[in-house]
Amino acid sequence: MKKTLMVLLAFVLFASACGDDDSVESELSDGGSVTLMTHDSFAVSDAVLEAFTDETGISVELLQSGDVGVMVSEAILTRDMPLADVMFGIDNTFLQRGLDAELFEVYESRNLDGVFPDLRIDNQHRVTPIDFGDVCVNYWIDALPEGAEAPTTLEDLTDPIYANQFVVMSPESSSPGLAFLLATINGTDDWEPYWADLVANGVSVTAGWSDAYYGEFTAGGGNRSIVVSYASSPPAEVIFADPPVDTAPTGVLLDSCFRQIEFAGILAGTEHRAEAQALIDFMLTPTFQEDVPLNMFVFPALEAAALPAEFAEFAEIANDPQTIEPAVIEANRDAWVDRWVEIVLG
Repeated sequence: MKKTLMVLLAFVLFASACGDDDSVESELSDGGSVTLMTHDSFAVSDAVLEAFTDETGISVELLQSGDVGVMVSEAILTRDMPLADVMFGIDNTFLQRGLDAELFEVYESRNLDGVFPDLRIDNQHRVTPIDFGDVCVNYWIDALPEGAEAPTTLEDLTDPIYANQFVVMSPESSSPGLAFLLATINGTDDWEPYWADLVANGVSVTAGWSDAYYGEFTAGGGNRSIVVSYASSPPAEVIFADPPVDTAPTGVLLDSCFRQIEFAGILAGTEHRAEAQALIDFMLTPTFQEDVPLNMFVFPALEAAALPAEFAEFAEIANDPQTIEPAVIEANRDAWVDRWVEIVLG
């Protein structure tokens, strides 16, 4: 479904892309529109949309295109006749696929210097980091088996004390499922026997995150106390608790975390280059960045962005998350997933 929002446009753009400042201002002054392709989880608050409307008459049309894998595939299939001007939400697990398909035009945002350096993984500036989050194992503190301590390592999850307690998502159909598979590939001595041990310990597999978290996990009334989720899930449990709670009922296994970075990029062939640049610049302003945590439950990429109180108190960030280079992920993803299917579902 498409919907319209208004975007703040900047007047100072790189001369190499758009000519001198006077021509840029002239190009933007007559209004117009830009189409933003996103995954279905994209969300910004009404207050931000109202701010866009107050500042400019330029509209941004949202094209929400399913999950990130579907979105990237659709953009590749329509590359010669792009459906949008900007893509938001391609992450480091699918980034190389988009880069190999030459989906993006080069643009170095004037606000990029404010972004955490570790997130700037594309030194050719084809994409711009907008937010990040850690996919991690979560556990319901009061539902752990009697006598069991909270797990602290990936290897702990194979301990018989946690038998039939762990639920994961399939990496074939789920972004957090793929991220957790990557965490085990990078974070265990030998990931294949590790998964065999999880199977022997009664791990359950669902198609997606909702089926796991609000189905088999304690949060949804299920009987499993451990689940693959996000480091930002504990503040969500506090914010949406009914009745209200003062402490998070869930904890995070930081040893299990895989860092996901979401990017925005200008799609090749856009006819709205100036507007596209300005939209990406806006995404790296405090107005947008500080709106991200409580809408998409991810962390802002801008170092100076203030976190909501609930995030500051209850969210966790792994100091040393698992990471794998996007090119390595792209080269091995299909083989890794196929082997996972043989071990876990075969």
